[in-house]
Amino acid sequence: MNCCYVSCERIFDPSLEAKPVIVLSNNDGCAVSLSPEAKALGITLGVPWFQLAPRAREWGLVQKSSNYELYADISRRVMEILSRHSAWIEIYSIDEAFLGLGPRATESDLVAFGRRIKDEIRRLVGVPVCVGIARTKTLAKLANKTAKKMPVFGGVCVWEGTRPEWRAQLLAGLPVSEVWGIAGRLTRRLGAMGIFSIADLAAADPVAIRDKFNVVVMRTVLELQGTPCIDFEEEKLGKEQLIFSRSFAVPITTRSAMRQVLSVYAQQGSARLEKHHQKAKILTAFAGTSFYNAHEKSFPSVLVPLPAPTSDPVVLAKAGQQLLPNLAEGVKYVRAGIMLTALSPATGQEAFEPFRFAHEDQGISSLIEDVNRRHGRGLVGLGYGGLRPGPSWQMKRDFLSPRATTHWDELAVVKAS
Repeated sequence: MNCCYVSCERIFDPSLEAKPVIVLSNNDGCAVSLSPEAKALGITLGVPWFQLAPRAREWGLVQKSSNYELYADISRRVMEILSRHSAWIEIYSIDEAFLGLGPRATESDLVAFGRRIKDEIRRLVGVPVCVGIARTKTLAKLANKTAKKMPVFGGVCVWEGTRPEWRAQLLAGLPVSEVWGIAGRLTRRLGAMGIFSIADLAAADPVAIRDKFNVVVMRTVLELQGTPCIDFEEEKLGKEQLIFSRSFAVPITTRSAMRQVLSVYAQQGSARLEKHHQKAKILTAFAGTSFYNAHEKSFPSVLVPLPAPTSDPVVLAKAGQQLLPNLAEGVKYVRAGIMLTALSPATGQEAFEPFRFAHEDQGISSLIEDVNRRHGRGLVGLGYGGLRPGPSWQMKRDFLSPRATTHWDELAVVKAS
């Protein structure tokens, strides 16, 4: 998806088309998505909002808070449409996916196929996308980037369908840092070997690259040479770890306020474990002050082995509270969270599991999740995590647009003229 977050915002607010628009990070901190018009103003990713705000009116700049609920739902709709065109799909991120074409790769007009996908997503969902098609995943990523940057392709680039001399010229002109998976430190190490462009890397000896670096970089070289060696990844049934953490809109300075934070995150962790049919054996709770706060430095954490694997929100909440004695009263904590590890499937009991928690048999976690799903998040919770109204430390989103596809009271309204 092109400019994913901004494009999602424009679906329900067409007045944003052709305007410079930015989407801000958690707590409206910095720019994480830019429209082409915003980029034309010289705005770059990561610029803090407070630096842009003084000139926003002069530029006609529109700022939006991150509407994660909307973006995730739009992404789900796009991926569902993509799955209609191939039984082999790997969802790579919220705005990107790989499709395996199989026999279609040699039996059909691939440019027309790419345009059909592109037009269907635009018509049914409303977001613009670009399509890159190639023999390998690395070249497909490069083709997609080419389709985005060069209007002559009309948003669809079939790598092998372009002229060989043009491909050679493009690869020679692009820095190696443009290759999928080649990061800053690796770019410098490759530069020390005289590898500066993508063409240089594609011409390298894969075995020598493996000996100098590792097999992952060797696969990248082979993929640039047209040999598929990065397999499609099937969706994992569960997660290896779960982390719930946010920066606070307002610093927390007391243990009582932090107790609520940890309780809320523990219950979110319980709900996620239930969703993936998993249990956790270890909980880690942590908090931290700002790295820019030179006067207060405090980053307490505690690792809590649980008596048995569980998804019980009561047990997880109590475990998280073990962090509280490590906190210093009056210190401004700007972040906290919990991490659940040593995850295992929830089906069946461990052979030597000493007991089950009473709340698991009562289905409290499932009950809370059902209520929240039917009637709205945050309507019910356990103990300190169920206090209302919402706490002041929750994420600041002063420029939040309506969550038009996930909240009944924020649905888009169509008016006949």
